[in-house]
Amino acid sequence: MATSKLLIYNGALMLCEARSIASLTVNEEARRLLDNVYDDGGIQYCLEQGQWRFAMRTSKMSYDTGITPSFGYRRAFAKPADWVNTSAVCSDEYFNVPLLQYTDEAGFWYSDLDEIYVKYVSNDANYGMNLSLWPYSFTEYVKAYFASRICGKIAASRELSDSIKKRGGVLEMAHLSALSRDAMAEPTKLLPPGSWVKARTGNSGDWRDGGNRNSLIG
Repeated sequence: MATSKLLIYNGALMLCEARSIASLTVNEEARRLLDNVYDDGGIQYCLEQGQWRFAMRTSKMSYDTGITPSFGYRRAFAKPADWVNTSAVCSDEYFNVPLLQYTDEAGFWYSDLDEIYVKYVSNDANYGMNLSLWPYSFTEYVKAYFASRICGKIAASRELSDSIKKRGGVLEMAHLSALSRDAMAEPTKLLPPGSWVKARTGNSGDWRDGGNRNSLIG
């Protein structure tokens, strides 16, 4: 089932052992508190806490012709309005060649290239803010974060409030679970060859020793 703002609110209230709300328009303290968290960037904060695959966006970027750096890298690239976290900056569209010669400063990336390719966590309505794309584990993390922001006022007890916010508590475990689930969704990657293999192949991938590798012991 796709999540919704109401489901997030009621999930947070459940963690606080508080009564759920029937709608987003009820005149109740719990709803007003949760609205404050939402309007104060509650979801934005959660998006900033990981390299979430469901919110990942790639972009080919051209440099800003209106900006000429006075020294250093020659090109300036303005960060997109929906940028949250940078995942990769590369010189090729397949993201196989990481760009090592660049800097990140005051809302811009600086490089000597005319074009760069960037992969980043986005808060666009079609990416990170599209609740229908959220995996269940991330939804549970958001609920826990909202609960942590309001539990001091509405939780059934001080002990319950502490169990949500403390180290190793509900919020931290929900975050770790979401990160773990997200990492499991990544495609399989082959490990790079080790130094021993490179030495015996001459870094070319072709074996040079002419020996029987089934009997090698050192």
